[in-house]
Amino acid sequence: MGIPAGAGAAAPLPRGWSGLSRRVGAFTVLPLLDAAGPFFLDRQAAFPDATAADWARARQVDPDAFGPGDSWHLDFRCFAVRGPRDRLVLVDTGVGPDGSPAAAWAPTPGRLPSALAHAGIDPADVDTVVLTHLHEDHFGWSVGLDGVPVFPNARYVVQRRETAALPDGDAARAYVVDPLRASGQLWEVDGVTGLAAGRSGGAVRVVPTPGHTPGHQSVVVDGRAEQVVVTGDVLVHAVQLVNPDVGYRFEADPDAARETRRRLLDSAGDRRTVLATAHLNRPWVALDGPRPRPLR
Repeated sequence: MGIPAGAGAAAPLPRGWSGLSRRVGAFTVLPLLDAAGPFFLDRQAAFPDATAADWARARQVDPDAFGPGDSWHLDFRCFAVRGPRDRLVLVDTGVGPDGSPAAAWAPTPGRLPSALAHAGIDPADVDTVVLTHLHEDHFGWSVGLDGVPVFPNARYVVQRRETAALPDGDAARAYVVDPLRASGQLWEVDGVTGLAAGRSGGAVRVVPTPGHTPGHQSVVVDGRAEQVVVTGDVLVHAVQLVNPDVGYRFEADPDAARETRRRLLDSAGDRRTVLATAHLNRPWVALDGPRPRPLR
């Protein structure tokens, strides 16, 4: 299923935006792969409630997630959203460099800086960075190891519930929240918040999707007749897409996470929707029929 462009002529894309990018109304969404590799837990340990039937259905959606035995292979992906007047929104910043908090378990260094360069994106041109949540593999390139923001002209959008829930000594507080507060670039929001508007009425907004963390948020790129939803960690494996009741071991509130997945998938049925996923091995999943299907 393709996403048709909105009304009006589309601006030409810079180099590196063709291929995997998707247009939705006045906006273009580009996946940016920061890292890839096996998870440190086998899939059954990470998703203990999943059944053999769940795994069989998940394999149809994301076969590359299934390595030898019960191993789980995943991508660590960010997304850039380009809008009218060259507005640039970056959703999540990956695992980061060697020495980042994610380095203890994720495949660092990530390659987001080179992916941005290939797409023709200067970090100084990014005006908004959305952090879906404050887990290490989603904020790694927000600041350098010296604490200096990587995107000097951007506001960094986080739900206030997310920062408020950080315990004392949490790596996210010292590594990213405190430096961004000190630079005046942290934008703490409450609930649904608009980020950009399209010429034909579309918009980009953040919406709360709690459960994985208390203040988890997703990004909706709304083209009126169609939408792309950048899911963050609402789902981290295709098994949670085929059965939203399957919990993940590292969800802060499993009941809330299940309800969020159900609500997202049910609401997506009201209109043409593509999910932009952080950890599946293909960035796009179409929700246009009885079964989700990957888009190559």
